[in-house]
Amino acid sequence: MPDYTGDVTQGGPPAVRDLPELTITKVSVGPMDNNAYLLRSKATGTRVLIDAANEAPTLLALAPDGLNAVITTHRHGDHWQALADVVAATGATTHAGRADAEGIPVPTAVPVDDGDVLRFDDIELTAIHLVGHTPGSIALLYRDPAEGGTPHLFTGDCLFPGGVGGTFGDAEAFTSLYEGVVTKIFDRLPDETWVYPGHGKDTTLGAQRPQLAEWRARGW
Repeated sequence: MPDYTGDVTQGGPPAVRDLPELTITKVSVGPMDNNAYLLRSKATGTRVLIDAANEAPTLLALAPDGLNAVITTHRHGDHWQALADVVAATGATTHAGRADAEGIPVPTAVPVDDGDVLRFDDIELTAIHLVGHTPGSIALLYRDPAEGGTPHLFTGDCLFPGGVGGTFGDAEAFTSLYEGVVTKIFDRLPDETWVYPGHGKDTTLGAQRPQLAEWRARGW
């Protein structure tokens, strides 16, 4: 949609992006302004939720006909507060990064490793494992087949406008996350890649690429 910006507010209406083969609905939930994303296939109606972060009724209202899967980007509690209720209501299959699965209180049915391709009928998401914010964080890459593979990247808390995710003063963790984001994301994907983060506003890789040296120098 030409007017999609990705700007949402907690308690406000969702933002809807209409791609040729997929509809992406973004909503902000909970006191930490967490973003949750519903992906719906136009061809099959398959529905995948990225981060059942909070406010289960809000998330369930986005998919009144149910969910096929829920993917948790990482183990921090603000990203799974509604997971138990959402799974109980829908029977959705749970996915999470293998190294973070034990830190999520709802059992992970499908542990995810770097490079895994998650297929939900015609929705394909490639997992990118990034270590630093947590041991098992995953970003999820969707390449729109109807737009010549234009990338759409759901980054959890690993990449935001203005920097990588928090590493809590741990220099080694920052180096790991920064290098992972550079080598696995910026070095592989084009500037038009749209970034959907776990909190706050969307961005593009092109908007963030000029800042990489600054992020490295400041160490956060």
